[in-house]
Amino acid sequence: MKTKLIVAAIGFAAFAFSCATNPFTGKSTMALVSNNDIFPSSFQQYNQFLSENKVIKGTKDAQRVEAVGMKIKTAAERWLTANGNPTYLKDYKWEYNLVDSKEVNAWCMPGGKIVFYTGILSITKDDAGMAAVMGHEVAHALANHGQQRMSAGLLQQAGGVAVAVATSNQSAEAQQGWMQAYGVGSQVGGMLPFSRAHESEADMIGLTLMAIAGYNPENAVFVWERMSAQAGGQAPPEILSTHPSNQTRIDELKKLLPQAKAEAAKFGVVFK
Repeated sequence: MKTKLIVAAIGFAAFAFSCATNPFTGKSTMALVSNNDIFPSSFQQYNQFLSENKVIKGTKDAQRVEAVGMKIKTAAERWLTANGNPTYLKDYKWEYNLVDSKEVNAWCMPGGKIVFYTGILSITKDDAGMAAVMGHEVAHALANHGQQRMSAGLLQQAGGVAVAVATSNQSAEAQQGWMQAYGVGSQVGGMLPFSRAHESEADMIGLTLMAIAGYNPENAVFVWERMSAQAGGQAPPEILSTHPSNQTRIDELKKLLPQAKAEAAKFGVVFK
């Protein structure tokens, strides 16, 4: 009976706090933690990161990162206003920085704090390639993926507590086996697919944003083709990864191109 009550409480909490609909995805999302709590912590962590790393200022590449970022932000604002959500970004504090690192990466923290590593510039090549990556990273923030990951993590922890309670009358060895099975199952069957779904959502939103900003979305395909070529097939199986495979992303982006172009056309941006 105690276990049933715990499981019921977890389910009720997930239902009660999963009523926020995201305008970009149209989906109700988990929000066990508030952006009012997440954003200040995110901004603090971002500032700490900048203080501990070499931030590049004033160069042509640094200026490009900021200029492209501002265009993507403006595209998001235009889309939101046109779709009845003009105040959605009021608590976001956009910032774009180029950081000296060989790592082929870029990221956006909740609330609009963005970093591009110099190592990814050889992949992006030009402004359109940069817009493809920028749109994807900004999309994570716009879709509140950080908030959702934290909420999912809390539910995963609560599920672990429920398993521990349910197996408390078993031997220590048996209980440990159940906990390990839960850990693997919830990760491979829950958290990893959840993360891959977020990446696919960010690809979809980012493609639309770069198109509205005036960058041909076909360049996103080229970016991932270059990324795939550089990786040389060295990647874990998709089922064990937080990201879809490069080929999966390329295939999905190609399918989404007509949709992104059609959305951009609503804003007067037309591609041949």
